[in-house]
Amino acid sequence: MTKIDALRRCILPCFSATTTVSSTTTIATTKKRLSTSLRDDIQEDHLQDNPENDEDSTTTDESIPTHPHQAPARPSKTMVIGTIFGHRRGHVWFCVQHDRLNTKPSLLLELSIPTHQLVKEMRCGLVRIALECDRSDLSSCPLHSVPVWTMYCNGRKLGFAIRRKPTENNRVMLKTMQSMTVGAGVIPAGLGSDGDGELMYMRANYECVVGSCDSESFHLINPDDCPGQELSVFLLRTR
Repeated sequence: MTKIDALRRCILPCFSATTTVSSTTTIATTKKRLSTSLRDDIQEDHLQDNPENDEDSTTTDESIPTHPHQAPARPSKTMVIGTIFGHRRGHVWFCVQHDRLNTKPSLLLELSIPTHQLVKEMRCGLVRIALECDRSDLSSCPLHSVPVWTMYCNGRKLGFAIRRKPTENNRVMLKTMQSMTVGAGVIPAGLGSDGDGELMYMRANYECVVGSCDSESFHLINPDDCPGQELSVFLLRTR
């Protein structure tokens, strides 16, 4: 009996430990499966039980105002014919025509810069003529009707520019150049020129850019076979 009791004491704990381990493994496995299924159920139930999330997101998207991007107004551009002319010992004139057959220009300005000085400036290849007037005095006057301008040439103040009405000599000169759009030369005295001698001229196409009621500019367009000559005339109404 003593030997049998000893064997029982040695064998029984082995069986009981194995049983405990297997049951623990089974429980752990079972718990693992349950936890996985519950996690899926919780996510599905959370999505089904809370439809307010979709409504809130939809409401949030709808509540955000959408403003279409508004581009600034583009300046208008047109093509005009511009003629710079003047006597060798006189002053420079600037004439703008929308139609070369019309001898009545839309803008005619007498500039205070001498002809020989403008020729000297043009040899550098860059000429910027800025004509400015005061907005406080001429706020309601169209730019082409402003009588007097303060003139700047390449950043230097050079007197004034005065709006003129075309004279008979001006009309004759423009009539002699009706068949010409681009060119430069000399008109002999007596043929569209007054008694001051020969008249030098340069005629070309200009791009007219109207930025606003207070700004307008004319930019020389060079022919393809001619070297680059940058010449621009700006009309600016400042404060």
